Amino acid sequence: MANIKKTIENLTLKLSPRQKEVITGRFGLDNQEELTLAAIGAKYSLTRERIRQIENAGLNVIKREIASNPDCQAILSKGKKFLQANGGVATEAILLADLNMIAEGLNRNHLNLLLEATNEFSFANEDKDFWSFYYTDKEKLASANKFISQLTKYLRTKKEVVLAGNFNKIFGEFINQQNLKDLIAKSFLSISKKTHKNPYNDVGLSEWPEIKPQNIRDRIYLVLKKSGEPLHFETITSKINETKFDSKKALGPTVHNELIKDSRFVLVGRGIYGLTEHGYKPGTVQEVIRRILKTNGPLKAKDISLAIQKERIVKPNTILVNLQNRKHFERLENGAYRVREA
Repeated sequence: MANIKKTIENLTLKLSPRQKEVITGRFGLDNQEELTLAAIGAKYSLTRERIRQIENAGLNVIKREIASNPDCQAILSKGKKFLQANGGVATEAILLADLNMIAEGLNRNHLNLLLEATNEFSFANEDKDFWSFYYTDKEKLASANKFISQLTKYLRTKKEVVLAGNFNKIFGEFINQQNLKDLIAKSFLSISKKTHKNPYNDVGLSEWPEIKPQNIRDRIYLVLKKSGEPLHFETITSKINETKFDSKKALGPTVHNELIKDSRFVLVGRGIYGLTEHGYKPGTVQEVIRRILKTNGPLKAKDISLAIQKERIVKPNTILVNLQNRKHFERLENGAYRVREA
């Protein structure tokens, strides 16, 4: 197995002191952060362009050294073969893990120095759409981008099915349509931030609030959706914090305010909220009784109470008190109630 520290030292032996300082700084070879041309220029009172010239001269020396270094050749060859087997792309973590099998301790800075000098394959920094990754050429990168774009559109058309826990099934259907090997499809998917796994292990598009909730309202929604039943706002707050969507702590008053403002949530009891998609509808107890009677016709108190319990957490006495309001409800001879017409 290659001693990566010794390998890198050998590559820099023929550099001038200034070249070595610039290369070390630019690629973070001293276990520090990679420095910009401007930062190194300021350190030595030289222009960015002069630092660039020194860097390029140093890289030319290193390129010649790499050509005759068997350890470097083995690293680059293995890396390229791994990428080719995975459709031409691989995340930084996955490729480095593979290369550490022949060069223990090899990190991003070491590999990027080899690539900058040889252009054997390329590196892409993490951005809003992708994790940091390596790729063989622009053609393979374009293929990965096309696949991710088409997959995103396909998943949008299958949202409800995917959210029901069928991501792997839908993903399998898609790659079959694309006539693509499973390994390559998964490699393409791995570099993208378009999909995400939430704390409940549901997988889907990152743009979906059920998968990657962006704010407190989305987190409330996901907690209620997963519970399947109404919850007190303090319980919702606790569950948000237990789930640990991120490092931010949810506060009870904030959660309560959001529950009040969002039409997805319905007050069904004292401080208790449910989701409209679970059948809960807004309104006072009186309004709920009126709606039930308008929909079903005259009903006895027991049947009214059973119907209300599907939408509200309310005491039977509260229902009876509302039914006794003769301005709104009329009791028939058979004991049933109906809405009193104006």
